[in-house]
Amino acid sequence: MASLLAAAVEAVGGAERPGQVEMARAVEKAIVSGEHVAAQAGTGTGKSLAYLVPAIRYAVEKQTTVVVSTATIALQRQLVDRDLPRLAEALGPLLGTELKFAILKGRRNYLCLHRVQTGAPDEEEPGEGLFDPQQLSALGRQVKRLDEWAEETRTGDRDELVPGVGEQAWRQVAVSARECLGAQRCPQGTECFAELARARAGESHIVVTNHALLAIDALEEFQVLPEHDVVVVDEAHELVDRVTSVATGDLSAVAVETAARRCGRLIEEGVADRLKESAEGLGILLEDLPAGRMDVLPQALGTTLAVVRDAAHACVTALGPDKKDGDRGDMAARKAARSSLEDLHDTAVRLLEAFQPEIAQRFDVVWLERPFVPDGRPPRPPSLHVAPIGVGGLLRGTLFERRTAVLTSATLTLGGSFEPLARQWGLPPLGDGAPRDARTAAEGLAHTAVKDGEDDSKIVWSGLDVGSPFDHPKAGILYVARHLPQPGRDGLADACLTEITELIEAAGGRTLGLFSSMRAARQAADELKDHLTHPLLCQGEDSTSQLVKRFAEDERTCLFGTLSLWQGVDVPGPSLQLVIMDRIPFPRPDDPVSSARARAVAARGGNGFMAVSATHAALLLAQGAGRLLRSMDDRGVVAVLDPRLATARYGGFLKESLPPFWATTDPDVVRGALRRLDASAS
Repeated sequence: MASLLAAAVEAVGGAERPGQVEMARAVEKAIVSGEHVAAQAGTGTGKSLAYLVPAIRYAVEKQTTVVVSTATIALQRQLVDRDLPRLAEALGPLLGTELKFAILKGRRNYLCLHRVQTGAPDEEEPGEGLFDPQQLSALGRQVKRLDEWAEETRTGDRDELVPGVGEQAWRQVAVSARECLGAQRCPQGTECFAELARARAGESHIVVTNHALLAIDALEEFQVLPEHDVVVVDEAHELVDRVTSVATGDLSAVAVETAARRCGRLIEEGVADRLKESAEGLGILLEDLPAGRMDVLPQALGTTLAVVRDAAHACVTALGPDKKDGDRGDMAARKAARSSLEDLHDTAVRLLEAFQPEIAQRFDVVWLERPFVPDGRPPRPPSLHVAPIGVGGLLRGTLFERRTAVLTSATLTLGGSFEPLARQWGLPPLGDGAPRDARTAAEGLAHTAVKDGEDDSKIVWSGLDVGSPFDHPKAGILYVARHLPQPGRDGLADACLTEITELIEAAGGRTLGLFSSMRAARQAADELKDHLTHPLLCQGEDSTSQLVKRFAEDERTCLFGTLSLWQGVDVPGPSLQLVIMDRIPFPRPDDPVSSARARAVAARGGNGFMAVSATHAALLLAQGAGRLLRSMDDRGVVAVLDPRLATARYGGFLKESLPPFWATTDPDVVRGALRRLDASAS
């Protein structure tokens, strides 16, 4: 292993680090023993090589496939475009074989040649530009561009289309797995981009995918990923949210109308009309209901959902079984109709079952959502959503009981322990001497992991923190503005805006402002732009990637934004020497999933606040603070403008989740440090 890792490090032009070696050994041990490992590795450790090298060695020696799952496109591209090609060249001779690797995404991420040739089913959705000539014209231009791209692309991968197109345009040229005719029946089956990607994956030692497809592979009845017995989950701190998203169903009048239109020309008119009528009733009913979580199913809504369920089932029955031959266009239309109808039926059933009184413990949460629409745009209809309260049981049964898992990220310990995240994943208690607050946060989530009567001893795992190459106390300061008022609901206080201004001026710009909401980010940007002597960018003014690029290129520029910036910015050097967080990023009190999870924890005697809200906030705080140090020469300040981090009882748990910066609450000390940093960088 040592020689392989040394060759890999040399191939990518890096430097071998003790933490990287320690992690590589732990990953190799996990793969050999079959025991799971959660490995926290700070930025700069070289964790990608630490798991890729033992994974490659195992896959080559056993002639099998190892799946590597990531949360972001950026990491996928790093692995496939940079790391794996270099490792293939460096390690191939040492292993005596050619390393094969591939990237695999969900079918909807690939252009469908048959859809391009035959066109999409008639499914224009009200409120999406049907009566807006300008939008229709823009849609037409995008679809034409996709048609032209279909002639030249070698992969059909949506992410390779730059600049991209909107979701409505992409729907015209892509299909889901349920809508697909199948390689044997489709006239373009031998050229199908999705099938070619699957074929390459099936022949590869390493397959790079995303958390969403990992979840789909677990949830669906059909196999999506190649056979594998080892999976590496990078950016594992995002796993629960991504799996929850995939496992969430939605139902709207628009979706019911679309399904009725899709099957209208394929079955008896009266059967399809009943489904269309149910859409009208559902639409009227949802317009009158308040947005937010539903704890009780209104009788009228229950009746309407049952009508939708039964009407969708009748349409599926009228469609009959899929034909093995016949007109390809008719086959595609039937597939599309069946897919829509089955989704409708299954979601309606799930919504109704979520409220059944005989089920003592609720496993799903239901809420009504009214989409935010910018001024001047037509309103979009409301929709019902149903999501799992926890995904620990799902991950336990489909991942940890069947395969060996390596979970890694720069942020896996919260409050000084792996337990809070591990319990969300469905792993049993580790018994790692976790601090009391971390145990409290973890124990409350046990209900999502193990059902009564299940044997915890089946799953064995360990946690490993290989540290960071950064000397955090010497490289960074954690400043908590204890003197400021607590954040309120009426936007940023004047004292907070003054604090932001003084910090930015002391730093000479060079500031990433991370705000808990887009409203707060825009307020700060609007009120400070005319008062700052440095350029200020705000998320939403351009694509996020372009804004980050401009921020990195101009050292004096400041960038304000919200959630995606908390986790997605990698700007080493003097362009980023100050990270400001306006408040502790607790989930919104009215967030339906978080509030339902907290209630479920409390119902079992746990602390819902610590298990859900504090854990969520700790994870985001750690990710946000991680934006500061991206290279060995970086120096700077993380400023949290929420005094609760210093005064509240849970503040200790949150601070234990952050990198070990030198801490202060003295604003004069911080401004002096920022001025010295600015002077040295100028």
